[in-house]
Amino acid sequence: MLEYYQEVDGIFRALADPTRRAILEHLDQGPASVSALAAPFDLSLAAVAQHVQVLERSHLVTTRKQGRQRLCAVDPTAVKSAEQWLRARRSRWERRLDRLEHHLDKIAKEPG
Repeated sequence: MLEYYQEVDGIFRALADPTRRAILEHLDQGPASVSALAAPFDLSLAAVAQHVQVLERSHLVTTRKQGRQRLCAVDPTAVKSAEQWLRARRSRWERRLDRLEHHLDKIAKEPG
């Protein structure tokens, strides 16, 4: 279980940075080289490569060497882990809010 939480922590740490989120959005369109990912940013290629490494360590992105380029792609497995964690929290809070709503409706209907 601890391993699961460490994985989810790494995912959310990686997603906390707006540049890394933008890189992931770019990769939603398909695999891309690090230089293509760097193009829209006012960052050095080395800085973008570091962001890619963080995404890779969190398992959100996979990379492979193709010729002289490193191609990056989204790894849906890690994305599913984050979704499952969020879905579990959402489900728990929806049940709590439903119980609260039921309780408040009950109180509102009581005389006096």
